[in-house]
Amino acid sequence: MTVLYKANMVRGAEWARFFAERAPDVPFRLWPDIGDPADVRYLVAWVPPDDIATAFPNLELVFSVGAGVDQFDASIVPAHLPLVRMLEPGITETMVEYVTMAVLALHRDLLDFISQQKEQVWREIRITPARRRRVGVMGLGQLGQAVLERLKAFGFPLSGWNRSPREIDGVTCYAGRDALPDFLGQSDILICLLPLTDETRGILDAKLFARLPRGAALVNVGRGPHLVEADLLAALDGGAMSGAVLDVTDPEPLPLGHPFWSHPRILLTPHNAAMTAPDTAVDFVLDVIARHRRGEELPGRVDRTRGY
Repeated sequence: MTVLYKANMVRGAEWARFFAERAPDVPFRLWPDIGDPADVRYLVAWVPPDDIATAFPNLELVFSVGAGVDQFDASIVPAHLPLVRMLEPGITETMVEYVTMAVLALHRDLLDFISQQKEQVWREIRITPARRRRVGVMGLGQLGQAVLERLKAFGFPLSGWNRSPREIDGVTCYAGRDALPDFLGQSDILICLLPLTDETRGILDAKLFARLPRGAALVNVGRGPHLVEADLLAALDGGAMSGAVLDVTDPEPLPLGHPFWSHPRILLTPHNAAMTAPDTAVDFVLDVIARHRRGEELPGRVDRTRGY
């Protein structure tokens, strides 16, 4: 019953250590040292091998090391194999930290102060109280709800939008495409935490930006293809939007000379908002394996029809 890990090899060494400590009876291997392919029952990967269907004839379960699975080519993962996205606290905690940082940076005019420092300008900017800065979150899954819970402490008026209805204490919730314009009109800072699907690809476009209050700002921690880059640049340069914090791009990394690198209204980070913590991730994987062997429901199991 081998568990095979195929992702970041530096962190993979930590996975191996935690597996040895917590499940010494479970063989654990790091790609490409796969051992006997017939022994591999569980695959933990960022991107699975193209020949997964034939390479591992007894494979029972596939884990994504990330919170999303859009990097997987679903066509190469046989339909009978459960696909599980990572639901471990390290991802949630680091994502909440990052989004809180980004919201506060936009709320407290950090982009302006960075520009002023470069120009050696000392100029005050009048503070807008948090109670007058409306924050909206697109995507009300585990990460979206955790972000909203943390932001409550600052006193921002909070709203959320989701494909299906949600009820969250202290948050005005909207659901479905018909409700999207009303939600956007209440979002001075918009946070994208949507999964990437055919439906959400390119959702952050000129039409959406036009429905935001003038001078709104964007935080994209979903996926790069959610964003139509040219539309964001036009909105920033035309003054319709005031700034953006982007942790994801398309492609990654961005090519040299891309306008995002030097745009004064964009704060760019290298897909570093959240990171799977090996210790808690190993606990999650071992728990899911145990549930699977008992025939129980699997937390984080992907609905292939929805893509998340």
